[in-house]
Amino acid sequence: MDNLTHSLVGALIGQTGLKKKTGLAMPALIIGANLPDVDAACFFWLEGTEHLGFRRGITHGPPAWVLLPLILAGLLWWFDRWQTKRGKRPEGRLPVDFKWLYILGFIGCLSHPALDWLNVYGVRLLEPFSSQWFYGDTLFIIDVWLWALLAVSVWWSMRAEKRAGSWRRPALVGAVLSLGYIALNGALSTLIYASASHPYALFKDQDVIVSPVPLAFWQREVLSSPSKGRWNGGVYTLGTLFEETPLTTELCVLPNLEAERSTNSPLDAFLFWSRAPFATRAEDGSIILHDARFYDPLARDRFSVALPNVDCAELPSE
Repeated sequence: MDNLTHSLVGALIGQTGLKKKTGLAMPALIIGANLPDVDAACFFWLEGTEHLGFRRGITHGPPAWVLLPLILAGLLWWFDRWQTKRGKRPEGRLPVDFKWLYILGFIGCLSHPALDWLNVYGVRLLEPFSSQWFYGDTLFIIDVWLWALLAVSVWWSMRAEKRAGSWRRPALVGAVLSLGYIALNGALSTLIYASASHPYALFKDQDVIVSPVPLAFWQREVLSSPSKGRWNGGVYTLGTLFEETPLTTELCVLPNLEAERSTNSPLDAFLFWSRAPFATRAEDGSIILHDARFYDPLARDRFSVALPNVDCAELPSE
């Protein structure tokens, strides 16, 4: 998920009452909720699509859940001591408890891969013990409705706190509603996968991906692969007829690229990450690899890798 969602989740957890456990509790929760995305620094040294094979991996796995909060707790504890020595420590700050800083950082850090699992991009939850990708197919990566639920809940709670009211209750209500919204979306994706009223008989023995779409949380883009290298898609609302159309007609045969992976790191990263690969023809007659989850004919450089030395063999029409 996006970092605003992660930050709001950390803030909401704090407003349920946990922010009173120690000084600097809210920074521990909010920073902790974003900390696994430290892997974004890879953009400084990786090129092309190499980032696809690195992100949502080692910093989102079990060792990171333990070590990142420990580092965060140490930095916050040091910051509090540093402010104290300089005489700049705010008078209203609660005493800092290292144990609670670690626990809160751990809770925030754990919320991050849990949220990242909810979309079609996926996350490697067991890295480095396993590089398997996990996909929740539940929420779009930026969900404005979840933003609204979280933001209103945090604002409502902070407003009640400022007025010396019952401020934990609004946060708890917001947390329940947010979890309910996520569960509703998960159930909807599951129903669209499995509902007998949906014509999935058409997709028997095919790869099928149910992908949430922006804004319209009640709809899903259904991607299906009738043959290797070919992907169809269409937007589906539960209870409506489904019409699938090819994502593109400019298809090339998806070649076996295992030999090239050892000498082409962007290609290796793309194939490691890709869940729905297919190939299209470039202007020079070579191929460009895409992933059906993120295919955009108007922005072909995004989530794609060009292979100028591989000729396009046109995929036969069905």
